[in-house]
Amino acid sequence: MLKRRLMISVALLLGFALYCYDALACTNILVTKGASVDGSTFISYAADSHDLYGELYHWQGRSYPAGTMLDIYEWDTGKYLGQIPQIAQTYTVIGNMNEHQLAIAETTFGGRAELTDTTGLIDYGSLIYIALQRAKTAREAIKVMTNLVDTYGYCSGGESFSIADPNEVWIMEMIGKGAGNKGAVWVAVKIPDGYVSAHANQARITTFPKEGNDVMYSKDAISFATENGYYKGTNKDFSFADAYAPLNYSAIRGCEARVWSAFRILNPEMDKYKSFILGESKERMPLYIKPTNKVSLSDVKTIMRDHFEDTPLDMTQDIGAGPYHAPYRWRPMTWKVNGEEYFNERAIATQQTGFSFVAQMRGSLPNAIGGILWFGVDDADMTVYVPMYMGMRTIPENYAVGNGNMLEFTWESSFWVFNWVANQAYHRYSQMIVDIRKMQRELESKFEMYTPIIDQAALALHKTDPEAAKDFLTEYSHTKASETHKKWKSLSEFLMVKYLDGNLHEEENGIFKRNPYGNPQPAKFPGYSKEFYENIVEKTGDRLKMK
Repeated sequence: MLKRRLMISVALLLGFALYCYDALACTNILVTKGASVDGSTFISYAADSHDLYGELYHWQGRSYPAGTMLDIYEWDTGKYLGQIPQIAQTYTVIGNMNEHQLAIAETTFGGRAELTDTTGLIDYGSLIYIALQRAKTAREAIKVMTNLVDTYGYCSGGESFSIADPNEVWIMEMIGKGAGNKGAVWVAVKIPDGYVSAHANQARITTFPKEGNDVMYSKDAISFATENGYYKGTNKDFSFADAYAPLNYSAIRGCEARVWSAFRILNPEMDKYKSFILGESKERMPLYIKPTNKVSLSDVKTIMRDHFEDTPLDMTQDIGAGPYHAPYRWRPMTWKVNGEEYFNERAIATQQTGFSFVAQMRGSLPNAIGGILWFGVDDADMTVYVPMYMGMRTIPENYAVGNGNMLEFTWESSFWVFNWVANQAYHRYSQMIVDIRKMQRELESKFEMYTPIIDQAALALHKTDPEAAKDFLTEYSHTKASETHKKWKSLSEFLMVKYLDGNLHEEENGIFKRNPYGNPQPAKFPGYSKEFYENIVEKTGDRLKMK
């Protein structure tokens, strides 16, 4: 019976791994305060889903009378799951950070499919946003999240969570225990100060200390694996990832490769794990590393825009990149030719992102000022991260929930404006990305330059009138959001004119050139690259040769 059960488990696991490779795709970067340039903690997140609309969530903290019930809806589908009791007082949440500078993000690793409990009341998305409304610190959030699933059941697949406050950064991994077995097995590890970590749709906590102040785990994390045949050995050698989400090649290449790419940007010594990513070595990467240099906000943004550039996996260099070296591949992720299966690389930046952010927590400032959610919609490569201060009272209209949706285009929604630009650029990437980067850097550099000035102005107000400081931060965040929206809409119009019909209209500083009579200068014909023309000749032979 046990042998048969293990065979079924392996089959389910392999099938779910292939599903994860194609369907689940998020990336988190975690930076401790001792590893950052200014003592901030950071976590980043890309909500990568083909069906997720990019908007900025908001829950206003409030008091509730005894007996109030909270409706639970599955974050991915909107399916109603049930009710749980509401607590007496909740905290304000903006996106994935709350008023106490607690931030939580996730990536789905799936793991053993038979451990999903469809009868549970709490899915991973609800778990995040309920915890943000109920916890002040990372440690408290871990307790809230694990108590919720123990009490009401957990109905999602395996998840890795990034959980951070201004002082500590944790990674927690969790998976259910199957239908009829309420709760979850989990482990949480604090990232040592001065180090960085990352996860990308594959469980990463292998062996871990079984005691100490910097680790927490469910009492049955090891015994449950042993009883179900997932692990044989001593408690000392137990690996959570190997027991509940064993690696295969699709997980290495589609998931761990993103972690490797992030790590090598922060520390070039991580290049030594290239053979692991290519399936030539079994030496796994560590859970966390020490960066070569202190990490800045800009560094984290750069990682979120990575496509394996300057590595053997560089998506701009093979034939799939097309004539304009686009680091994008349309789904499905895998396909077959002559009975053999092949795959596309899966980079950190991808076309189907709903929203992404870099959460910055700063303990040296009051919470309303110290917490900034640098928020962007659509593809992280071509988004602009706008500062959303935690003291903000309301959400900017162009990012607000209810302003458009996945099936209703509107020029008033930043999600749709950024998609408009990106979907132009996908087809002439190497040319258009130059113009996009220029505008992107102009806006983001200005926001970063303004940050210490805004901080000091808000701090001066906060000392005498904290509510006035919140009004100031609200106005600032709204103004920058509106400015970004307008600039990006103008950029979309500019790109349409400059690259109309495969041509190139010359411009200087955004002004298109005209002839002496006021008419447009004749369009240029940029054509294709030398390599692309050579590929055409190779494929067509003499069919297109001039005779």
